[in-house]
Amino acid sequence: MSQQQTPFKNNSPSQENAQPTAGTLGYSVDRLYSLIANEEDARVCKDIPADACHVVPQNFFLILAANVLTKLGDLLISPKTVLAWLMSAIGAPALVAWLVPIRESGSMVPQMVIAAWVRRRPVRKWFWTLGSFGQAVSVAAMAACVWFSEGYTAGSGLIGALILFSLSRGFCSVAMKDVQGKCVPKTRRGRLSGLASTIGGTATVALTVLLFWNRGEPTLAFYSLLLLLAAALWVIAGLLFAGVKEYEGETGGGGNAMTEAFKGLSLLRDDAPFRNFVITRALLLCSALASPYFVVLAQKESDASWMLGVFLLASSLASSVSASFWGWMADVSSRRVMIRGAAIASGACLTVGLTALFAGTGVGNGWFYPLAFFVLSIAHAGVRLGRKTYLVDMAGGNKRTDYTAVSNTVIGFLLLATGGFTALISLISDAAVILVLGLMGMAGMFSALRLKEVTED
Repeated sequence: MSQQQTPFKNNSPSQENAQPTAGTLGYSVDRLYSLIANEEDARVCKDIPADACHVVPQNFFLILAANVLTKLGDLLISPKTVLAWLMSAIGAPALVAWLVPIRESGSMVPQMVIAAWVRRRPVRKWFWTLGSFGQAVSVAAMAACVWFSEGYTAGSGLIGALILFSLSRGFCSVAMKDVQGKCVPKTRRGRLSGLASTIGGTATVALTVLLFWNRGEPTLAFYSLLLLLAAALWVIAGLLFAGVKEYEGETGGGGNAMTEAFKGLSLLRDDAPFRNFVITRALLLCSALASPYFVVLAQKESDASWMLGVFLLASSLASSVSASFWGWMADVSSRRVMIRGAAIASGACLTVGLTALFAGTGVGNGWFYPLAFFVLSIAHAGVRLGRKTYLVDMAGGNKRTDYTAVSNTVIGFLLLATGGFTALISLISDAAVILVLGLMGMAGMFSALRLKEVTED
């Protein structure tokens, strides 16, 4: 029997040692996985080693739980909400502008160097665990800065902790796609990411209501405890991920990490499918970059204190209702998920931009922008999940690690450049920024049409 048709049972002499579960618990895990993965072919492995086939259900749920916990942690330290409020509250508002660029690009830019180090190890789950613990330490340091300092001393401490957080996140980003590619079969990875986003989004809705509903203006003590709670979530996630049964894979790149990193850039020159994917991903940044400007337009129309909570709930609800749908679609064709997500994002941006440009304020009695933000968040969930699944499916072994690192590093630099470009356009108007990003998304949709299919068998 070929590797593409390897069943979970009766296929390997090492099955007894590899089986991670026993008795009722093991049966329950296998049964639940078979329901999620589609019972008709749930016991067929695709694109993973034969030995790893026996532990897919356990690995699936361990990775799922770790992802859900980190998504909750991300909500509690969101640079667009929590950290931005903290900067103003501690008396360092000028540093707010650095939060999102550091949070996003700080984890991407050094990934070629990180990948060269990760590539030397046949088992890579420990890098994700290390990164999760590093994020926990960083967030705990943020809580200490808020509690023990004030002004620009506390603000500088927050920025320093955020840099460490982003670097730690880089390890997680490189390791996750590789571990997922080795432990979860092809055509099951999209629904794993989709379920994580759905469960995480639903949990964030409940947590947002629980923490912020009718509690008045939060105090610094409240936010310090919030940060400590987030740190605990990353610790638990790291411990769960350490339990993943990962078999040894390819190794290579034993030379100097920086040398190997720059060698990885040759992929952009020599690998046309990968280069086209990076171009597409760069154009699809529109779905992430446009979100803050929707909020800015809403704030100009209404400064009601409940508006921020509405946007936070809109983001969480969008993830809850759409992520699993996108995940199942990505297991059929991640390319088409990117195309559809880009089309929705472009349409939302162009609609909002033109409306703001020609209709001015007072549109929709304050609900137009939150609803548009909800649609954009659904589109962003599709774009994000589609491109992640596409990248995992398009390569294997060390190539997957290289693809992840090179694309993230390039996108990190482009994110900073695009952020600066949109900041200049915002001097004209926020509506102009949204229109430009809408056109950028349309170009990304056409670029995705040129990509080849990698998900379908």
